[in-house]
Amino acid sequence: MKTLKVMTQSFFLLAIVVTLGACGGKNTVKSDLHIKGAPNWVNKGTSVLKEKDGRMFHGVGMAEDLGNMSLQKSTADNRARAEIARILSSYMDIVENDYITANRADGQNVSQEQISRQIKNVSETNLAGAKIIGRWRDKKTSTIFSLAELDMKYVKQTINSYREMNAALRKFMEQNADTAFDKLEQSK
Repeated sequence: MKTLKVMTQSFFLLAIVVTLGACGGKNTVKSDLHIKGAPNWVNKGTSVLKEKDGRMFHGVGMAEDLGNMSLQKSTADNRARAEIARILSSYMDIVENDYITANRADGQNVSQEQISRQIKNVSETNLAGAKIIGRWRDKKTSTIFSLAELDMKYVKQTINSYREMNAALRKFMEQNADTAFDKLEQSK
């Protein structure tokens, strides 16, 4: 059952990643891979950032030379969005576990399956807010790197506007969104 759930989630996230659009922007990330001449975000890779501008999910994707620049960019972009999906899934797992734990501690019986389904729907909606904010091409290898970003503000707006969600879960997510983000950031 759990394997089927993971396979279904993976398939759906891949479908979303393929259909998302792209935008432009700029952010700074510290480097740790030391690829000479690469922007810091390439060297840092996928991350969660708490900066003066707010809390951000960053996904980095790459694509080797495919002989078609447009396809190569699209592939790198889609892989960056897939990274956003992966870290957003980890974030939502924290929210779900915290919510279930809090309710059980209060003596309430919550349906984990129902909560999982509602959180999955919110995750899928949030992925539409992921934007490509940067690309870099390595002149030596012709590899293209893409940087996707999802702002925590967008995640909060989605949670607030998602009317199909259980009111208690929505309230919990609104009140604990930043705490869950901080837990994810500390775990990385």
